[in-house]
Amino acid sequence: MISWRTGTAALAAAALLAGLAGCSDPGAEKRGDPSLTIGAATEPDTLSPLLGYGKDGNSKIFDGLLQRNRKLELEPALATALPEVSQDGLTYTYTLRQGVKFSDGTPFTAADVVFTYETILDEKTSNGSRDEIAAVESVTAEGDHTVVFKLKYPYAPFVERTVLPIASQKAASGQDVNTGAYNTSPVGTGPYVLESWRKGEQMTLKANPGYWGGAPEVKSFTTVFIADDDVRATRLRAGELDGAALPPSLARTFENVDGTRLITAESVDYRAVTLPTGNPVAGDKAIRQALNLAVDRELMVESILKGAGRPAYNPLPENSPWFAPEAEVPHDDAKAAQILDSAGWKSEDGGIREKDGRRASFKLWYPSGDKLRQDHALAYASEAKEVGVEVKVQAGTWEVIEPVLGEDAVLAGGGAGFDPDFDLYSTLHSGLIGNGWNNMGHYTDPGVDEALETGRKSNDEGERRQAYSTVQRLFADDPGYTYLTHIDHVYVVSDEYEGLTTQLEPHDHGMGGPWWNLQDWTLPQ
Repeated sequence: MISWRTGTAALAAAALLAGLAGCSDPGAEKRGDPSLTIGAATEPDTLSPLLGYGKDGNSKIFDGLLQRNRKLELEPALATALPEVSQDGLTYTYTLRQGVKFSDGTPFTAADVVFTYETILDEKTSNGSRDEIAAVESVTAEGDHTVVFKLKYPYAPFVERTVLPIASQKAASGQDVNTGAYNTSPVGTGPYVLESWRKGEQMTLKANPGYWGGAPEVKSFTTVFIADDDVRATRLRAGELDGAALPPSLARTFENVDGTRLITAESVDYRAVTLPTGNPVAGDKAIRQALNLAVDRELMVESILKGAGRPAYNPLPENSPWFAPEAEVPHDDAKAAQILDSAGWKSEDGGIREKDGRRASFKLWYPSGDKLRQDHALAYASEAKEVGVEVKVQAGTWEVIEPVLGEDAVLAGGGAGFDPDFDLYSTLHSGLIGNGWNNMGHYTDPGVDEALETGRKSNDEGERRQAYSTVQRLFADDPGYTYLTHIDHVYVVSDEYEGLTTQLEPHDHGMGGPWWNLQDWTLPQ
């Protein structure tokens, strides 16, 4: 049996032998190199952490100062311990691991940490996640093995942000950070290094023999990029993949297929409809309130997710300790109709409503090939029609969708988990309108902005709880998004695998899933 390095679980050795169908290296069988091939829905734009790659941890090419274990507890990675924090919460001191080298043989030092954070904070760097470390005033090296962060304000979840991967100053400097070679030829300290990347097709990582945590025994890891859910399922069924994430409805079709099994990971991943403030219909408060009531979330969980998920009312899941109970909205078509009638949105004979000559109609986009979002979009449109609102569902690529975020609705996904600031600030703060995929609905509410700032800049848990309750209460009154469901991530894998584990997962599958700790898998002697 193949077991975890911790000895708490096991895998079947045959499952990782390179002779498996779908192995990207036919010669591996002769060498006996264990490998793994999985299918993924999305492909990264870049492999540079300076532009946001791997920012939430679990990158196989890079390490952060800290990392998360299976229970999501923070543990040392490139640091030797959790940081020392000053009494005022403004200074974080990390002692770094000695003897670590980047994959090109360059020693890892505090200068690389300083370079990484300062580059991300530079406004010339096209990193849409820069706001996540906006609290950092300065980062300095005290010798080669100590890094000191000074904060502008006592940002309570700062330590969670130091899972951010560390780039190599030597390899990444001296080039345009946004377009340079480091984006496609990364150098990191992680357990794997990039072997090949055929954009639009697949990426193969190979084990880093000099990894400070010990050379991984799974020697090759290939991710095949297949955006279309149905195509990904077909290739999995054909034996071209060892595993893949699938929408619950598609995953269920494998329940009685020999050689496969299903693994479900609980997630904070949500699906929601953006209602752009600038759209004359979707931005109308009464329309927003009515649609929030018209959605039968429980039915969506049952019919679309096959029970693999939970209703969603805002970015925070119901089981989050930060979720405000008053944010929960019942399904109530009658009340939705009453709100629309009172606001002047009238209909005749149960048709589409109108107000001042304007039809209650707007367009809703979803990314082509994404069956899960398509199903959510169609269900939403059906339920909106029941209260007299026309939602015209349209498929398109993200390149087509991004320019119309301020005009049309989008079936969006998100969810980072951990601290409420991570989900609420980036989604609802008006200061992030037009900042990449942040605040996709162009939501604006001065009271929400004020409460988000309070929650972000306070170290007092009581004050933070009150602030985030205020955010959720104000949002429920003017819901600039209709949150639909929080979905569990369902994986179909070869049944030769045993003892696979998962973590609570964010929206971005990334390198999570059952192979989140691939570098720790071991083969029998």
